[in-house]
Formats: sequence, C-alpha cells, structure tokens
Amino acid sequence: MSIARWFLAGVGVVALSAATWARAQSPPDVVRTAGAGGSTTNDANAAGGAQNWRNPGAAAGTPTTTDAGLDSQPQLTPVSSVTRQPLAHVTKGPGTLPNDAGQQWRDYDISPYTLRVTTTNRPEQAVVDWILRETGNDAWHSEPLGLLMANRRTLRVYHTPEMHALVADIVDRFVSSEAETQAFGVRVVTLGSPNWRAKSHAMLHSVPVQSQGAQAWLLAKEDASLLLADLRRRSDFREHSSPHLLVHNGQSTIVSQIRPHNYVRNVTLNANAWPGYVPEQGQIDEGYSLEFTPLLSLDGHTIDAVLKCHVDQVEKMVPVMVDVPTPMAPRQRTKIEVPQMSSVRLHEKFRWPTDHVLLVSLGVVASPTPAAPNALPTSLSLTNQGARSDLLLFVENRGKTPTAPGGQPAGGVREANNYRGRY
Repeated sequence: MSIARWFLAGVGVVALSAATWARAQSPPDVVRTAGAGGSTTNDANAAGGAQNWRNPGAAAGTPTTTDAGLDSQPQLTPVSSVTRQPLAHVTKGPGTLPNDAGQQWRDYDISPYTLRVTTTNRPEQAVVDWILRETGNDAWHSEPLGLLMANRRTLRVYHTPEMHALVADIVDRFVSSEAETQAFGVRVVTLGSPNWRAKSHAMLHSVPVQSQGAQAWLLAKEDASLLLADLRRRSDFREHSSPHLLVHNGQSTIVSQIRPHNYVRNVTLNANAWPGYVPEQGQIDEGYSLEFTPLLSLDGHTIDAVLKCHVDQVEKMVPVMVDVPTPMAPRQRTKIEVPQMSSVRLHEKFRWPTDHVLLVSLGVVASPTPAAPNALPTSLSLTNQGARSDLLLFVENRGKTPTAPGGQPAGGVREANNYRGRY
C-alpha cells in the first residue's frame, strides 16, 4: 500500500511540473480561464506588455479570448465609446425648422460670381463675409432662428423676408456684370509733418471715422491729383506701395512691407554648450500691412470698402543684464533684450462715390518703413528708431479693368494678391 501511495504522489508531481512548464511556455498575453465566469491575466499582460500574439492590433492589458476560443476575434470595447450622461436636460427637437417669425428657405445661385474668381479656393466665403458685415452676427445667432451657408454654386439662407431682402441685394452686387474685376489705386504715403493740411484744407470734405486719432476725407479726382503733386515736392514725402491694383469685387487683397527684427529674449542653461547657456532668439515682424476689401453698388456709382491697416515698429531694444551662473563661470552675466514697440490699428468701413477719392490719415504714428540710408532725418532725432510720420492712405476706383488678349489685365495693372513690397 505504501508503494502505491508513493507511486501516485510521484505521478502527481510530474503532472504538476508539466502543467507549470506548459504555463511558462504559453504566450504572455493569452488569458487563462480560472473557472466559470472568471479569467486571470499574467504579470506581463497586467503591466501592459507585448501585444496579443493572435491579434497584433489588440492593446496590451485588454481582455482577449479564452483557450476554447483563441481562433475567434476578440470583442473589444474602447474606453472612448463609453457615453457620458449630459448634465443639461436634452430633448429631441420638433423635427422641423421653426418659423415663428415667418422664416423662409431660399437658395441663391452665386455661380456667375464664383466662376470668374480664380485667385482664391473659396470665393463664396466673400459673399458670406459681406452678408455678416451688413446684417451683423447677432442676426444669425439669436431669435428668430436663421441659417446661412454657401458652397461654390449656391448660397442657402433661412430667415425672415426682411432679412432676405438684404441678402438678395448683396448677392446681386456680387453676380452683377458691372461688378467684375475693378482697378483701384491704393497708395500708402508718409509725411514727416502733418502741416500739409494747412494748404489743402479747403479741398478736403470730412467723413466720419470711428477709430481714435484717425481722420478721413473725400476729394474730387482732380483735387486728389493736385494734392499728390504738391506732396511729392516735399522732402519728407515717401510712397510705400504700388498705386495700381487689380481687385476682384468683394474679395480682399493685402499690400504689405514686413521685415523681421531678431533679438535675444531669454537664455537657457545648457551644460553641453559653451559658455554653459544658449541664447533664445525672438523675432518681431515690423512694418505695415494694408488689407483692402471693396464691394461696388448695383448701379456702380458708389463703393463700400473695408480698410484694415496694421503698423508695428520697434522703437528700441531695452537691455537687461541677467546672472547666468554655471560650473564653468559662477559669476557670469549676459544681456537679454526687451522690445519697446509702437503699434497702430485701423479697421473701418467706408462708403463713397466712385468718382471721388478717399483719403484716410492715421495721424502721426510709427513710420511703416525705415528711411533711406542716405536720407536726412526729418525730425530732431538723429536715429531712425522711433521715427514718427503722418500716415496717409489714398484709395481711388478706376473702373472696370480692360483685358488684353489671353485674359490678362492691360495697361500695366497688376494682380494685387501677387504684390509685396515697393514697385
């Protein structure tokens, strides 16, 4: 009897060793069954180890199949699929658009306009932008309910009949044949002193401006030509932009002169670099940027235009000495710079007759560009940093652009979107 017990115990030890060896040789991510309704994972799987050897796409630590179903695909439930219960009370809508104020759905065909504008990928956006300028954003985000969207062929609007009347007028101004590509003269001029007003005050007709410090006037085209000829005789006169621009009706064009100004704004300790720190470079784009967006009236006698002008100037760099102790130089110091800047912003919408010239003055502000290297200073300052000048904008409509054979503009008129810098 003792021999039989010894034999059975030996068989059990062998079976246990075989099971242990088989378990050690099994893939680390295979989940072993632990009885009815339960499963366990090995240490590698619990720690997010290697991917499942039968399902390489399964993430480490995710439940997989049992021994009986290793050949079937696992049922994975991503954590992101768990829906969160909203705190706000949410109900289903009525299923139809409300029309308490008599709203109507209308589709406007804007393809006659979008097909002739090839300088931008989304010409329909200009139509939407002008509608929002004329009606205001609140009209589409408050009661009564309104909807506004557009693609290259159709403008879809859901609003009251009164709002549709405004939208229809704007759309007609875009699709009208009179509103094809127009030529404009846009001049950016600076003068060292604003005393030019004394001689030209009689020919200037003031128009209201909302921006502080800015002024605007209307001039007859003949008077504008005489004024420009008189200003060019001054030694402090400078012109910064091309006067001939080709602008698609309703679209925006930008004329700019931007130059980078580099400086050291910070230092970072770095033991691998000599002398133990690395200067952190900063950059400021200084100069001017003028964005011009015109829209002609349906009869072509008046023009609405939005002017956005930004002028940024670095007056000087204020030096600051900071301690940078390193093992190589414990008492080391270096210089960083803090920019002292002057910035001007103008964002205005104007309406004036097409047979007149709009003149806008931003006041005596930071000069948009530095003076010529050999130019004499126009003020008592012997340096160009912090220079000030009277910044003037001349805007003139020159009518529909004549085209040469091949569809190119004639008469030396240039595409505004391709222009950067002086001419």
